[in-house]
Amino acid sequence: MTLANKSKEKKREALLGAALELFAEQGLNRASTAQIAKRAGVASGTLFFHFNSKEELIHAVFAQVRARTEAALIRDVQSSMPVREQVIMLLTNLLRYFLDHPDEFRFMEQFHFSSFNTLNRELHSDKSYLHALMLRAQEEKIIKDAPSLCLEALAFGPISTLAKEYANCGTPIDKCTFETTISACWDALKR
Repeated sequence: MTLANKSKEKKREALLGAALELFAEQGLNRASTAQIAKRAGVASGTLFFHFNSKEELIHAVFAQVRARTEAALIRDVQSSMPVREQVIMLLTNLLRYFLDHPDEFRFMEQFHFSSFNTLNRELHSDKSYLHALMLRAQEEKIIKDAPSLCLEALAFGPISTLAKEYANCGTPIDKCTFETTISACWDALKR
């Protein structure tokens, strides 16, 4: 990679980082491109050199955060593990990741429920490892035979609540609360 390309990539990464921070702090609609460029330490025009629009920038931040989240989600999960252990490990990894990365949690929550999510809705369920694992667990009669949306609410509702408390209010999440929540998620899913 040439020095010029490294500089361009460094500016792009700075813009993505600044956008993530400001979207998490102010929301997708309130954070302006001028604020993002200023926080990234680049000229406003530089933002539009890398991204054609604010929406394109939001989708780029989503793709980056989604990739990081998915990598964290499957860390140390082996397909040879029993389904129960896989689900518990995935949920544990997800909660741990969101507690360790509150800006990413706030961004993903905003993005998921925003009008910017029109192109990526199917990516949240149909193609994820956890979704495939839940389908397998249903087929093996390990978890409830319920619609995917219901299973997601049972699994992710408590995780989202804890992550929200921590990210938005600074509420400390101790080991007992963490473990009890993961256990409760599994208890809600299992047959």
